Amino acid sequence: MIPFNKPYLTGKETKYIEEAVATGKISGNGVFTQKCQKFFEEKYGFKKALLTTSCTDALEMCAILADINSRDEVIVPSYTFVSSALAFVRQNAHIVFADSYPDNPNIDADKIENLITEKTKAIVVVHYAGIACDMEKILEIAQKHNLIIIEDAAQAIDSFYTFRDGTKKALGSIGHLGAFSFHETKNIIAGEGGMLTINDEKFINRAEIIWEKGTNRSMFFRGEINKYGWVDTGSSFLPSEIISAFLWAQLENIDSIQEKRLAIWNRYFEGLKDNKNFSLPQIPDYATNNAHMFFIICKDLNCRTELIKKLKENEILAVFHYLSLHKSEFYAEKHSNGELANSDHFEDCLLRLPLYFELNETEQQKIIDIINKF
Repeated sequence: MIPFNKPYLTGKETKYIEEAVATGKISGNGVFTQKCQKFFEEKYGFKKALLTTSCTDALEMCAILADINSRDEVIVPSYTFVSSALAFVRQNAHIVFADSYPDNPNIDADKIENLITEKTKAIVVVHYAGIACDMEKILEIAQKHNLIIIEDAAQAIDSFYTFRDGTKKALGSIGHLGAFSFHETKNIIAGEGGMLTINDEKFINRAEIIWEKGTNRSMFFRGEINKYGWVDTGSSFLPSEIISAFLWAQLENIDSIQEKRLAIWNRYFEGLKDNKNFSLPQIPDYATNNAHMFFIICKDLNCRTELIKKLKENEILAVFHYLSLHKSEFYAEKHSNGELANSDHFEDCLLRLPLYFELNETEQQKIIDIINKF
């Protein structure tokens, strides 16, 4: 069976975990946590990076930092994972779901402004498959209406946006706050794990406090205060050193991992680009491709169902992705923004193909051939 995903190990994960254990501090915010955070800040220009136990935790920190409450509305794309909305639902906000572009699963930036009311507090953008949303346009809208931008960059490590003046910035460094995932299905993994990025300095001090269970313990450990106490809300968001040590082994190899994934992505594109029975991912001029995912858009649900079946008969696992959140059992009765046809289209027609570091050319050609024959 060719799986949909296979976690890649560099070979040093257990070595670094042993080193972390040997330090005598494995509870979090130790040597490996700090090395990882410094790496992200220096390589991608985040003003502050804090590792978390998941991307969901990072998004929950975003919701707390943005002071989201029951009086607020938060604009979120419907075609995304539940965590993109759930973090704000937990703060009792009303979610206003937005549609995707007709040819792109990302939030349609041209439709955002019509969703804004006097209650709108934040816009959550999800960089689907690691491909940037139209951040320049969204920034202009947010600045006009004094809104907070939160980047759900779960899939977007090592991906960039180019502004009209030529400035290039890493995804997760453009909005006020960002959230990443290191789940085993991502490019860079730690089994579970995530990261909060803070790009507006006014959030940095409070983020550390929320991260440390509502205490100013980080300041105490740096010698900035002589004792620490409970000063704000928060939770146990920071990961153990075991997770951080595993992640460090991945980060040391991020360039080679990305190079291999891009080669696989490009082979898919070249092998399938002449097939007119489905659509392929399109990379806008302002976006780079981090090869997080390769997907095709089938013409309808039946076509996708039959293709999944055909691939499975040939021992290949391909999977669909999100179900539109605005139609979910949990939120459908609260949704008041009408039909979101593009989100529903991707729900029915988008199919993700196997993409992982150890997928070899023979296996990939088998996948390509079966799809083209189908």
